Amino acid sequence: MLRVLLVTDTDKPIGELRETLAQLGYEMLAGTATPQALHRTVESERPDVIIIDTESPSRDTLEQLAVMSAAAPRPVLMFSNDANQQLIRDAVDAGVTAYLVEGLATERLAPILEVALARFAQESKLRERLAQAENELAERKLIDRAKRVLMERQKMTEHAAYATLRKRAMDQSIKLVDVARQIVASAGLPE
Repeated sequence: MLRVLLVTDTDKPIGELRETLAQLGYEMLAGTATPQALHRTVESERPDVIIIDTESPSRDTLEQLAVMSAAAPRPVLMFSNDANQQLIRDAVDAGVTAYLVEGLATERLAPILEVALARFAQESKLRERLAQAENELAERKLIDRAKRVLMERQKMTEHAAYATLRKRAMDQSIKLVDVARQIVASAGLPE
């Protein structure tokens, strides 16, 4: 059962929204957070989904979302009355998964929530793949740097330098990148 945190900066009653979400099978976290307390509330309550109801998201709200998204990303649905295109882009940049204009209609909530969850899951996979690719690239660069150190200091060919790295890794039962890290560090170079 997904845990939902409601966030609002409006005076509109949101009891109907809370009831609709509960009927859809979502666990509703107690109380309603304010945008200013968003990051702190997310840390303490650990919701799976955040729904924000606002007339127009403020700079503070977007900053809180950006901080939260960097520390603990999760799907965020924002219902707003403001259709300003730049504001929508800013909201998405801050971590909003779905931005819906013209307020919150409870009868549309279930499909909107499902799409936002699916989109967030897809983006999470892409972020993981990107991080893995960046890590592999950084490791490849470190190995190439270690090969250059061996080639320059021990007058080896690239093939011989790579063979030396592999042999050390096998002899020490560690990864090739760890041997490269040792060689680069012993040469007094930054990674």
